[in-house]
Amino acid sequence: MNRNILAELQRRNVLRVGAAYIFAAWLLIQVAETIFPLFGFGYAPARIVVVVLAIGFLPSMIFAWAFELTPQGLKKESQVDRTRSIAPDTGKKLDRMALVILALALACFAFDKFVLDPQRELALELRKAEEVEQARQAGRTEALVESYGDKSIAVLAFQDMSPDNDQEYLSDGIAEELLNLLAKIPELRVISRSSAFSYKGKDIKLAQMAEELNVANILEGSVRKAGDRVRITAQLIEARSDTHLWSDTYDRTLDDIFAIQDDIAAKVVEQLKLTLLGEVPHADEVDLEAYSLFLQARHVGRLNNAESYDESIALYRRALEVEPEYAAAWFGLAVIYINQANKDLRPVKDGFSLAREAAEKALEIDPEYALAHSGLGWIAMSHDRNLAAAARHFERALALEPDNLSMIGNAAVLLQSLARQEQAIALMEYVAARDPLNPTSHYNLAINYGYVGRQDEAIAAYRTALRLSPEMVGAHHFVGMALLLHGQAGAALEAMQQEPFEAYRLIGLALAHHALAQHEASDRVLAELIEKHETGWAYNIAYVFAYRNETDQAFEWLNKAVEYADPGLTDISVEPLFASLHNDPRWLPLLQSMGKAPEQLAAIEFSANVPGLAERTESGE
Repeated sequence: MNRNILAELQRRNVLRVGAAYIFAAWLLIQVAETIFPLFGFGYAPARIVVVVLAIGFLPSMIFAWAFELTPQGLKKESQVDRTRSIAPDTGKKLDRMALVILALALACFAFDKFVLDPQRELALELRKAEEVEQARQAGRTEALVESYGDKSIAVLAFQDMSPDNDQEYLSDGIAEELLNLLAKIPELRVISRSSAFSYKGKDIKLAQMAEELNVANILEGSVRKAGDRVRITAQLIEARSDTHLWSDTYDRTLDDIFAIQDDIAAKVVEQLKLTLLGEVPHADEVDLEAYSLFLQARHVGRLNNAESYDESIALYRRALEVEPEYAAAWFGLAVIYINQANKDLRPVKDGFSLAREAAEKALEIDPEYALAHSGLGWIAMSHDRNLAAAARHFERALALEPDNLSMIGNAAVLLQSLARQEQAIALMEYVAARDPLNPTSHYNLAINYGYVGRQDEAIAAYRTALRLSPEMVGAHHFVGMALLLHGQAGAALEAMQQEPFEAYRLIGLALAHHALAQHEASDRVLAELIEKHETGWAYNIAYVFAYRNETDQAFEWLNKAVEYADPGLTDISVEPLFASLHNDPRWLPLLQSMGKAPEQLAAIEFSANVPGLAERTESGE
C-alpha cells in the first residue's frame, strides 16, 4: 500500500512540486533577508515571508495531488485520461525548473555571504568603533568636568556691531585675545578657539553649547567701532542654568583696548571665584596700528587660499614696519610661510627657510615666546628631519605653556615620528577631549589610530572630522586608506573619489585601482599624479609604488623626497604602506641617513610636559 502511494505521488509530480516549492521558498527567503534590511524594514517582514511560505507548503502539495496540468489547462486528476496524461513531460519541466531555482538560490546565498556579509560586518564594526569613540569622549569629558568642576569657560566669537559691519577681524581678534589671556590661568579650563568659534553665526542656545563643549560658563560679547572709539560689551553666563553672572560695557578709545582685556579677565576670575597661584595675566601692549594690522593679517590668513596668504603676509609686514619688535607678528608670518610650502604655493625649501627666519626673530625678541619654540620644533621635525632639535623646542614650548592644545598636538606628531604611537595617541585623545568640535583634532587622532592598525577607530574618527568639516582636505582620502588597509578596496575607491583635493584624490585612486586589479587605471592615475605633483608629493608617490610592490621605483621616489625635503618623510618609520620595503637591504640605510632608524629614534629623549599626562606618555601606557 505504501509503495503504491509513493508511486502515485511520483506519477502525479507531487514530490517534484514539493522540491520546487522548497527551492523557490529558499530563494524568496534569501532575497527577503537581503533586500528588506536595505530599505530599513529590519527582519520582521522577512520572518513574515518565512511563515507564509511555510503555511503555503501543505496546500501546494494537496493542490499537486488533486489537480493535473493538461494541454487544456488545469483539471481534476480524476477527470484526466491516464493514457493521454502529460504528467511525465510536466515532471521533466519541474525538474529543470527546480534546478534553475536551486542555482539562483545558491547564487543569491553566495552573493549575500561573500559580498553583502563583509559589508554588513564592516558597517557593524564601524558603528561599534564610533560608539567606542563616543564612550571614550564621554569618559574623557567626565574626567575633565570632575577635575575642573565648574571652573571652565568658552569664549565665543564677539559680534561685530559696527555701522558698516566691516570690523569682523577686530571683534574676532578681541575675543581670541581674551581667550588666550584666560588660557594662561592654570586653574581655569578654557575651551579652544576652534571649538568655541564653531558656533559663530549659528542660532543655538547657550545651554546646548555648554553641553556640547562640556563647560560651565560662557563669555560672549560684541564690538562696535566708530572712528577711534570702540564700544565693547561683555557678559559672563553660567550656561547650564542660563544665569547671568556679570556684564559690562566699555565705551573708550582704541588706546584702551589692552586695559579693557585685562579688566574683563580680572572680572571673570572674580566671578568664578578662582583662587590663583599667581596674578591674573595681563595683555601685552603694542602699538595700536600694528595691533590692528596683526589682527587683520591673522584673520585673512585663516581663509587658507593663495590670495589670502599673500594678503596676510603683506599685512604682517606692514605691522612689523610699525612695530619691528612684535614677536606675535613675526610668528604669524612664519605660520603663513609654512602653510604656503605645505600647499605647493611656495617652494618647500624657500618656505621653510623664511619661516625659520621669522620664528627665530620672534624668539630673539621674546626668548620665552612658547609658540615660536613650537614653530621651530615643527620646522626641525618636518623639514630639517632633526628630531632631537624638535624635541628640545617642543619641551621648552610646553614648559612655558603646558596647556596650549596646538603645541600638545605638535608634540603628539613628534611622538608619532619617533614611532611612540601609543604615547602619541594618548596626547591626541587629550587634545580631542579638550577641543571636541575641532575637526583637525579628530583627523590627527585618526591618523595615529591608522598607524597602529586600529582601522575601525580611525574611520570613526575621520568621519567625526568630516561631520564637523565636510570639505576637510584629506579626510575622504584617509577614510579610503583605512578601508584599503581593512581589506575593503571597493569601499576605499568610493571614498577616494569623494576627496576634493586633487593630489590626495589621485594618490588614493592609484592605490585603490591597484587593489582592485585595475592596473591600467592605476598606471594612468599615477602618471597624472607624477606629472602634476612631483616635487610636492614625492613621498606619497613613493608609497604608491611600494604598495604596488614596485620596489626600485619606491626607493627612487624616496630619494627624490629626501632631495625635495618632503615633509611627509616625518612619518616614514610608521607608514604601513611601506611594509613591502622593510626587508629590503636599502631600507635601514635610508632610515639611518635620515636619523630615523629604530635605534636612532629610541636614543632621542622627549618628555611631553602635559598636566595629568606626563607619567602616562613617558611610560607609554
